[in-house]
Amino acid sequence: MTEKDPSPWSTPETVAGFAQAGPNAALMEFAREERRRVAPGNALDIGCGAARNAVPLAVSGWRVFGTDASWPMLEAAAARAASAGVQDRLRLAQATMTALPVADDSADLIIAHGIWNLARSGAEFREALREGARVARPGAALFVFTFSRHTLPPHVTAVAGETFVFTQFSGHPQCFLTRDQLLEELAAAGFVPDPAVALRELNRPKGLLHSQSGPVIYEGIFRRAGVRCG
Repeated sequence: MTEKDPSPWSTPETVAGFAQAGPNAALMEFAREERRRVAPGNALDIGCGAARNAVPLAVSGWRVFGTDASWPMLEAAAARAASAGVQDRLRLAQATMTALPVADDSADLIIAHGIWNLARSGAEFREALREGARVARPGAALFVFTFSRHTLPPHVTAVAGETFVFTQFSGHPQCFLTRDQLLEELAAAGFVPDPAVALRELNRPKGLLHSQSGPVIYEGIFRRAGVRCG
């Protein structure tokens, strides 16, 4: 056991909200098809929170390893797994996105759902991507769900010395990338777009208005470059 994390992600209210959240429908649909290719399949859910995606993946037959920096979130994830009866297919560990306790070339599917955008600098963002690439088998799928630059008005400026790190959304440094920046950063880490699944931008405001409270999101499937072995 590790001592409890005092971060905002560990407050009872935040944990309770995530514990009730449902899975990402696009991820579930893709994962069902992907498992036919790699069954039984090892999935890594980086920043799994209260297992909104990890438990349904385990229910569908994936062997899932979930990591999160928040101990209360992991406790909620464990309770959710127990309720669903999938404790044998979901393992959990407290870890940051830049130090994954996972072996090289071991994951068939990596989920980065709302986690890499929480990096507080470009350097941390890139380190997290490199960690994801390290643990992914060649040809492994990566499901990305991350903040778009279109969340913020065009005139706002990035943190000094940074390219895509801004504080205007939440008051804390977070990553908001353009499409080209996201593709470039993922390519540098060794991930290429899956040609069968187009990269989507969700919740983008119409015209020049930026009145919505939620972020604009990029959602897409990428592949670890290389030929999958075994």
